[in-house]
Amino acid sequence: MTQGRIAFQGEPGAYSHQACRQARPGHEVLPCDTFEDTIEACRSGAVDLAMLPIENSTYGRVADIHHLLPESGLHILDETFVRVHISLLGTPGARLEDVRQAMSHTVLLGQCRGFLRRHGIRTVTGADTAGSARHVAEARDPALAALASPLAGEIYGLDELAAEIEDNRNNTTRFLVMGRAPDMTRRANAAGGTRMMTTFVFRVRNIPAALYKAMGGFATNGVNMTKLESYMVDGVFTATQFYADIEGHPDDPAVARALEELEYFTSHLAILGVYPADPLRDAQRGAQAPATRST
Repeated sequence: MTQGRIAFQGEPGAYSHQACRQARPGHEVLPCDTFEDTIEACRSGAVDLAMLPIENSTYGRVADIHHLLPESGLHILDETFVRVHISLLGTPGARLEDVRQAMSHTVLLGQCRGFLRRHGIRTVTGADTAGSARHVAEARDPALAALASPLAGEIYGLDELAAEIEDNRNNTTRFLVMGRAPDMTRRANAAGGTRMMTTFVFRVRNIPAALYKAMGGFATNGVNMTKLESYMVDGVFTATQFYADIEGHPDDPAVARALEELEYFTSHLAILGVYPADPLRDAQRGAQAPATRST
């Protein structure tokens, strides 16, 4: 019996599908063509939750997501970190030495250059990872393989000819579980095993040093800001919105004081979600941190 429904962007077997299994194993999944379709499926009530990728440890933030989240009408309920393990998947009975071409999304092809070069395998660009696995399954050509998740191989009946062939062993994607209603009831574990995260967006007022002054409240109150990114709004250079993650709950005294000070220097402030930190967040601290980009 399913515990609910969750939507993701991509085809069955995509890494977003893997994130759904990892974070909500009892939920029925709904593949969607676009991020907008994924959000609308949740907003309309067709599903209970939406799974959205937010950033990757190698390639930085996922394009368009920061623009979509504030206007989505959804709230962040959880985060989940997914290690991007890449498999070489072939038709049943194929052997590694049979493979002459490997198909996948251009990003995954670039992450396996060393393995492909060592084995003399040429690359073929596909629309996405799971779609490439489906194409290989339909082609039934032992000389053609796909680079995709082990889950994609399971779904499309392919043999795993080689596992974990990615060049970067720390490659990880962070996903957000979104829902229609916020959940502010959860708090940090007193024993220190769980801590809360708060995500929000804001725009600073048009006064000198507004951003510097707005950030000062987090430093003076000892609130750790784990992410701060800027991006243009409506394609206008003078309209900049900031996306931030901090450790703590808005009801924590230190966080409440920092947010109150922030609000004084902003023209817009919206909390997108309050949720427990994924345990794998700590493991990522020892690895390469996700890139922070400004536009």
